[in-house]
Amino acid sequence: MTLGIGTPAVGVTLEDISLSFETTEVLKGIDLTVEAGEFFTFLGPSGSGKSTLLRLIAGFGPMPLSGRVLIGNDDVTRLPPWKRNVGMVFQSYALWPHMTVRENVAFGLEERKLPAGEIRRRVDTTLNLVGLLDLAERRPSQLSGGQQQRVALARTIVIEPRVLLLDEPLSNLDANLRIQMRREILELQRKLMLTTIFVTHDQEEANTTSDRIAVLNDGVIQQVGSPIELYDRPVNRFVADFLGSANLIDGVIENADGRTLFRASGDIAIPLHGRDTAAAGGVVTAMFRPQSLSIRDAGDPAVEGAMPLSGRVEHREFLGSLVRYTVMVGGHALLVEDSHQAGHRAYDTGEEVALYLDTEQVRLLTS
Repeated sequence: MTLGIGTPAVGVTLEDISLSFETTEVLKGIDLTVEAGEFFTFLGPSGSGKSTLLRLIAGFGPMPLSGRVLIGNDDVTRLPPWKRNVGMVFQSYALWPHMTVRENVAFGLEERKLPAGEIRRRVDTTLNLVGLLDLAERRPSQLSGGQQQRVALARTIVIEPRVLLLDEPLSNLDANLRIQMRREILELQRKLMLTTIFVTHDQEEANTTSDRIAVLNDGVIQQVGSPIELYDRPVNRFVADFLGSANLIDGVIENADGRTLFRASGDIAIPLHGRDTAAAGGVVTAMFRPQSLSIRDAGDPAVEGAMPLSGRVEHREFLGSLVRYTVMVGGHALLVEDSHQAGHRAYDTGEEVALYLDTEQVRLLTS
């Protein structure tokens, strides 16, 4: 879908991008391809380099120390922002307060010297697309936060950019409105078939919108994949711990009585069922999610096919749909998530409990 003169979706390629601010390396050897029409997210903590990388694609800030930025087949590394034909929505929305909604959205088209009739057609089409045509004569101060964000989106997509860049655009909204707006952004992106790169530190936002995610830390891409791939098969401790809650236990691989085991302190020995593992004696980390453990009364019958563990409840958090426990097992604080329903048994702090681990859900990490 286009507004009239749009071009097909294009991909974005980053080739060996490195960037330093004085003596501080901010981006380190970034190689990445965003596919045409993809909703792609840069996810990471503050200072990981995600916003710097987005601004580099847009053409803001210093040139990369090395590497290239390609939009489609065009090398835009040294082009100024206005020659890249990308659209960027900022965290602050950056709307002109003295202009009406219509004037804000039309601004970029007027700068491009389009005919008045074409400007009006494209502005009306875009405002209708984001549900703001009836509010076209209001000023930003007369709009809610969600409506202001729609204006910022409309102002960006009306110029028909080759790529849409979103720099934490939901961070100023309350929780319920964030949920609504991320759905609307995704629906809009799908309608326009517009290559979109989104920056956030919020894993829920990334998981619910993205085709693929690049997890960044300390200027390095740690892993790229779909939300489910990253959650189920993280490649290292950082990704495992950053994407949701994770139990991480350090130990070694042992071969005993024809079986391969992961063994850790506290008499923990997890059978590995013949899966590919590091050589015996190798130091690894066992990772499993809180929902891979079930919690039962200490005297209850065993759960068939699961590995039993004994522990004591150290902490309990009620989160509405589930209860999260911290249970001490052999000196390890394990997180357990138990679904909650009215009348469901809740375990008290200090109570002895039995845990059962689905060992098929254990993943071994070497870094």
